Amino acid sequence: MKKSIIDILFSFKIMLSLLAILAIGAAVATFIENDFGTSTARVLVYNHLWYELVLLLTMINLSGVIIKYKMWRHKARFLLHFSFLVILIGAATTRYYGYEGIMHIREGKTENRMISLEPYLQIKIKQKDRSFYKEYPLELTALGSNYFNHKIKFNNKELEVKFNKYMYAKKGKNDMSILTIDATLNNKTKTIKLPGKRGMKGISKIEDFGDTVVTFEYGSKVLSLPFSIHLKDFQLDRYPGSMAPSSYASEVTVNNSDGSSFDYRIFMNRTLHQGNFLFFQSSYDQDEKGTVLSVNNDPGKWPTYLGYFLLTFGLVWNLFDKTSRFRKLTKYVNSKNIASILFACSLLLSSSDLEASSDNLKEVNKNKNEFSLYLKDFKKDSINTAKHFSKLVVQSNGGRMKPLNTLNKEILYKLSSKASKFGMNSDQIVLGMLTRPEIWRSVRMIKIKTPKLKKLLGVDLSRKYISFSEVFNDGKYLLQDEAQKAFMSKPNERGTFEKDIISLDEKLNVAYMVYNGNLFSLFPQIGANDNNKWYTPLAAIKTFKSENQKAIESMVRGFINSVIDENWLISNKFISMIKQYQEKAGKDVIPSKDQIDRELAFNNLDIFPKITIAYVILGFIMLIVAFIVVFNPKIKPKKTTFIFFIILSLLFALHTFGMGFRWVVSGHAPWSDTYESLLYISWSAIFAGVIFFRKSLLALSAAVIVAGIFMFTAHLTGINPQITNLVPVLKSYWLTIHVSILTASYGFFGLGAILGYMSLIMFIFRKNRPHLDNTIKHITAINEIALIIGLSAITIGNFLGGVWANESWGRYWGWDPKETWAYVSIVVYVMVVHFRFVKKLNTPFVFSVASLLAFSSILMTYFGVNFYLSGMHSYATGDPVPIPNWVYFVTIMIFFTIIIAYKNRNLKDEVCHKVSNN
Repeated sequence: MKKSIIDILFSFKIMLSLLAILAIGAAVATFIENDFGTSTARVLVYNHLWYELVLLLTMINLSGVIIKYKMWRHKARFLLHFSFLVILIGAATTRYYGYEGIMHIREGKTENRMISLEPYLQIKIKQKDRSFYKEYPLELTALGSNYFNHKIKFNNKELEVKFNKYMYAKKGKNDMSILTIDATLNNKTKTIKLPGKRGMKGISKIEDFGDTVVTFEYGSKVLSLPFSIHLKDFQLDRYPGSMAPSSYASEVTVNNSDGSSFDYRIFMNRTLHQGNFLFFQSSYDQDEKGTVLSVNNDPGKWPTYLGYFLLTFGLVWNLFDKTSRFRKLTKYVNSKNIASILFACSLLLSSSDLEASSDNLKEVNKNKNEFSLYLKDFKKDSINTAKHFSKLVVQSNGGRMKPLNTLNKEILYKLSSKASKFGMNSDQIVLGMLTRPEIWRSVRMIKIKTPKLKKLLGVDLSRKYISFSEVFNDGKYLLQDEAQKAFMSKPNERGTFEKDIISLDEKLNVAYMVYNGNLFSLFPQIGANDNNKWYTPLAAIKTFKSENQKAIESMVRGFINSVIDENWLISNKFISMIKQYQEKAGKDVIPSKDQIDRELAFNNLDIFPKITIAYVILGFIMLIVAFIVVFNPKIKPKKTTFIFFIILSLLFALHTFGMGFRWVVSGHAPWSDTYESLLYISWSAIFAGVIFFRKSLLALSAAVIVAGIFMFTAHLTGINPQITNLVPVLKSYWLTIHVSILTASYGFFGLGAILGYMSLIMFIFRKNRPHLDNTIKHITAINEIALIIGLSAITIGNFLGGVWANESWGRYWGWDPKETWAYVSIVVYVMVVHFRFVKKLNTPFVFSVASLLAFSSILMTYFGVNFYLSGMHSYATGDPVPIPNWVYFVTIMIFFTIIIAYKNRNLKDEVCHKVSNN
């Protein structure tokens, strides 16, 4: 009986069940936090006894499994699993013995106190001759019961404090939550409302009970430190000409109790370590005369760091250990060779954006004759001037200095979703819009989509473009009422019509700013103390004084008039004058000639849209051919696999070059925003294919499909490819390592999902085709290899993220939604790769389904958190955006495929890919 209980407790079934509870609980908690606040999620899940008990049972189960299977015989495997025990011990130490707080210091002041992050109910009792104090840790939830009843005995009296009501302050509002209590003393009961909030001191309420005065307070409590910190200076640097912070720092002096002291500079990614206390730069006062430091006392740091090290070492070692599952799978895969194919294919080049003159004239409104005459000469004669024009430097709203060519491309793509139009490049078109707005206002170049909007504007339903002037009638904006309604509606209630109106409104604003020059911050002011701000032409003419003002006005008017007169030599001379002025007046921030040339070359190459087309077409062709080969086992041409591999390798090299080029141009690693991270996930998918699975055409085609999907997603209109400056916290070498490793795992998981779906397709057609069974097992083995690499990468990346967080803000884990969903994804994929230890789950069908469905956790981590949950890592604000309709169709298709494949799920040999489970 005893042995039976131990076998059950230390079984993989229990392990998988416990992991499932942990994952589901954490996932649900992120939605609770989004709707009801961090405190509610902490009370109901993260800090609740039930979740801690599950974690404890998981530790016990893992310890038992290690002993039961004598893992110490396989050092890499033992180190990998033992590290989780060390990490959990460190986490428990932090949970029960650590605490966090906030310290606010004004310049020139010294402080040795902080307020706790955790809220407390604090009660101070005062009588004539004695005082009493009692505090209770009290984090409240907006869901469920918060009931408490505290009885405080003092001086032969008893104060009873009972919970009455809790009013939760909705997320995003500055209002405090309100705790209502009933206090009874001397047979007198009073109902008291206590405003308070986690991480903020509450408002004290003083109540008189006759011979006793009681002070109640709900919120953070004041904690004293064994040392003090003096703020000598707070420093804030902004990006040139922008209010966006580039960095901020606190110059402090730490005074110890023994009289010693030392100076230190605290800034983002540089934490002050003082004993067990960590201080990181959190925020600052609006007048920039005070600093806000977050404080963390963490006795569990070193056990946790030791666990991180052991985990990383164990995961890497596991990939090279000859006795590991990974090496056995790679050996099995290399012993097989899925037949490859020869398929004569040619990649269709994307149609040129240049349009014939006759087509162009169809896109012009009632002033087409004037425009066609103007266009004929302008298109031919302005090329050289537009090229010089594109090399001028412009300052973005965020303070980034870039060539005008970059802004011109962004403008034209915003207006027309094209890189060129009317046979002209973006530099020519923007030059025309700026110098001849009276003509270009009537040019049909602003893209619209919905028929309802076209009807509203009174334009033909077949048209794709309208002109700026068509949206106005006698100076009145025709969309004013509809645009206002669209903007006021919730994002999840907006249809295609409302979205198109909002998009059109944005385009019209961009066009208007081009016509009057308000998008072009071209002119720095000589001798001004304005954070190197550059001004638009009109602003410079109004703001600058004396000779500077006259010089700017002369250059601007001279340049515009010369372009109108088509005197291109004079235009080029004025451009040269503006360039010289920029180099002289803006010498502190203007990029070098080499930097400008590099960015111009990067823009002209326009690598990523071209690679996207290549990936989509190549992936489609390879997939078709791969299935032809799978269903025709007699086809075994080796050379053609190599040919496809060479083509894909060349595309991969081009993709790598593009990523590196963007890194050089931007000055930071190319995975710092949505667009860049999608490019990087695509890159990692191709990396997985060409490096690890180059002998399998199905795996290669799956890699290309994953890359094509993510690249296509990156170039949707809702995602901005613009290179931007980094916020201060992202300027960290730990970030580069953390994001690069973690995000790369998404490519491997995406590959696993596609391979899983391919296997299900084969399950559907395997009847009377016995050769497909071996193919399924082979693909499943490749799938498991991809998941093991992906799981290793996401685990290492996630815990390196903990190091980055600790370096940046003194806390390696905070249950932020992004962190939590990365943790959920790790747990989900740990379950998938351990299904093989449960006999009924150790089949290729189960593994294929699991690898496909598990990818939903990655999609939630990447897209769901970014756009539907609020947190440090997310882009979501206010109401969530609606889920696209295609998501529902894809989900239905996936489950429909699983249901059909289910009837053919049993292979002759049910042991997953005939590889030992040891």
